[in-house]
Amino acid sequence: MSTGSRTERLPSPLTGILARRAEETPERVAYVHLVDGEEPGERTTYRDLHDAVRSRAAALARLAGRTTSAVLMYPTCLEFVRGWLACATAGLRAAPVQVPTREYGVQRLRRIADDAGTTLVLTTRAVREQVLADFGGLPELAGLELVATDELPVAGEPVGLPEPGLSDVALLQYTSGSTGSPKGVMVTHANFWANAEETDALWPVEDDGVMVSWLPFFHDMGLMLGVVLPLWSGRPAYLMAPEAFIRRPSRWLEALARFRGTHTAAPNFAYDLVVRSGRPRQPVDLSRWRVAINGAEPVHAGTVERFTAAFAEYGLPATAMAPAYGLAENTLKVTGCPPEVRASALHLDAEELRAGRAVPVAAPAAPDSLAGPAGPGGNPPTATVMSCGTVVGDTRVRIVDPATGRAVGADQVGEIWVDGPCVTAGYTGREEENERVFRARITGEEALGSYLRTGDMGFAHDGELYVTGRLKDLIIIKGRNHYPQDLEQTVESSHPLLRPSSSAAFPVQDGEREAVVVVVEADAGALRRSGGEEVVAAVREAVRRNHRIDLDAVVLIRRGNLPKTTSGKVRRRYCRELYLAGRLQRLGGRLQPVAS
Repeated sequence: MSTGSRTERLPSPLTGILARRAEETPERVAYVHLVDGEEPGERTTYRDLHDAVRSRAAALARLAGRTTSAVLMYPTCLEFVRGWLACATAGLRAAPVQVPTREYGVQRLRRIADDAGTTLVLTTRAVREQVLADFGGLPELAGLELVATDELPVAGEPVGLPEPGLSDVALLQYTSGSTGSPKGVMVTHANFWANAEETDALWPVEDDGVMVSWLPFFHDMGLMLGVVLPLWSGRPAYLMAPEAFIRRPSRWLEALARFRGTHTAAPNFAYDLVVRSGRPRQPVDLSRWRVAINGAEPVHAGTVERFTAAFAEYGLPATAMAPAYGLAENTLKVTGCPPEVRASALHLDAEELRAGRAVPVAAPAAPDSLAGPAGPGGNPPTATVMSCGTVVGDTRVRIVDPATGRAVGADQVGEIWVDGPCVTAGYTGREEENERVFRARITGEEALGSYLRTGDMGFAHDGELYVTGRLKDLIIIKGRNHYPQDLEQTVESSHPLLRPSSSAAFPVQDGEREAVVVVVEADAGALRRSGGEEVVAAVREAVRRNHRIDLDAVVLIRRGNLPKTTSGKVRRRYCRELYLAGRLQRLGGRLQPVAS
């Protein structure tokens, strides 16, 4: 923790942290918004932020009445920070959502509002006007009260509001999901404190720390690294919209260099995107970049190597890349690779891994070969899995057989179970599911306490966690386990026209057997020149050779239409639903837009 925070030994709610910042360092810059991801625009000091939060909280307390929750519908802007902390001050549970750009987004907004038990939606005046202009006639908006917090009258100090307690819910973090009812994770003030404390223990922010983030605030990693950790550590955050990064990825690196950034985070695909986008437009010095957290989706060894090599000449430390594992149900971080230790990969016998055992073998020729063909002399195919590091603080991780509920030993694949102060209070309104997911007990060790079942599979090796995939996404063919991301990486490396993070593999029932379908994005113009049949044949052959699977179908779709979450994760189950319903936007056929 930075110097200004070292006296804060006792946990405090977010509102208490802000009050202390405003008292001890009132003129220090807290957050800066980067216009178009480049130039500093609006900024706020801790005193200004504290005053604005208290004023908005007073207005919201009168406005909300008996309402206990509010939906936050903001773009990347400082008004989100004010609105969220005002909700915390007023005792409202805040549920961030993406600003809708399609009807699907409006439907999701309504489902979340209904699940949170509220009709109050907080936003900015500009967003309210845009949403009403685009979707005002939709029935999902009926009955919702869209309140622009940037035009609330100055209300002075809130009167009669109790100070939030550590056990109070500060956030309803809705999981990405695909269809059906969304699930709101109840994150308490104590959870945020504990996760920030553990994050700082693993990747120290220190007195010169500067956060740079383009991740959206409605995503757990964007909220923690862009808002919570800067507030907790008392160090500034420079924030850009996700659209600014996607349009020109090198803006991220340029901002890190210009504002002397030390900490940032992104999913694996973002680091690949930066490498593919080419060099920054201007000279950059990345020598102060200490921590590049890589999480929210499987971390690829090839990505780590390519990114580290590509930007070494700009001063990027070889140890900056920090693969990590986390999930919203644990606030965010569970494990991570420590600083000053270069991220490492483990090369395994792929057949043994499919049988649930991690057996190390010699490294393959290509770092991205997750399940490569047999090597010279008939060596077994290999699988490469990145270490996601270790736990810190009071967090505990166990690997458990999901069928028996019994703990398994080192190098045995099982479900990842987590215990500690970062485990959240559960899903709002889902007590039966909470009992199963958040209060699971290991068979034979029931007296030792309960655990969060993550639904992710992995194994422990030499005290480090390795994540192999999602339990629900596991594909079982002829009794052998196949992780979809392994198949997808094989697909994406099978032909020069295919790119990373561009495919989805999932099982379908073909009569009495389970078959596998692959959906892959491709550029329509390039395919016209080379022929789609060539790409399909290359995909089929690569999967047959590397995984011994004959694909039931290979579906080519336009680039940009593969369903993904806002953090870049492939939504495999939703993609499967679209495939079965005949609603995928196929190349060469009648196209129907796919909701993201």
